[in-house]
Amino acid sequence: MVNDVGLGSESFTVAIYMPNRPPLDQHQYIGGLTPLVHGEIAEIARLTGNHWRKIFNVYAKLAFKLCAEGYGSWQQLRDDSLLQPGSNYALLFSAPSFAENTIHIIAGKQHAHTLGVTECVVWVDRYFAVNRAKRLIVSPYLDYRQLSDARIDVLAALVNDVHGAKQ
Repeated sequence: MVNDVGLGSESFTVAIYMPNRPPLDQHQYIGGLTPLVHGEIAEIARLTGNHWRKIFNVYAKLAFKLCAEGYGSWQQLRDDSLLQPGSNYALLFSAPSFAENTIHIIAGKQHAHTLGVTECVVWVDRYFAVNRAKRLIVSPYLDYRQLSDARIDVLAALVNDVHGAKQ
């Protein structure tokens, strides 16, 4: 976790690795893990457009499937805690460190290939691959067309399966 670069809580247990950063100056040069503050997701979406709004929405839907406790909706989870201090989530732009007790999700087959992890995973279907020993999942990119609600359900089940797998 020392070399992690991205957005989120230092206490994350689920990390999604993205090939790109929000196209805002303050996010282009971060060198570590930066937690967001309340309202920052909405501000990033407002300033950068639909693409980043979709990424945050898909991530919030997954987080809500994994643990809805304390939240009335995925929107509330997104707005009140996603990637903020104390949440269990991070959005990383660095390569995975494969830290123990963390679920590592690579967003997109191409990004997984770029990171060199496609050789160490087993494809579950045409969309998802896993390496239980590394607690690694390759998933579609965080976009509604690629990671639909039905595929979010599959991803949540894989996260729960990998989380429960013996090391």
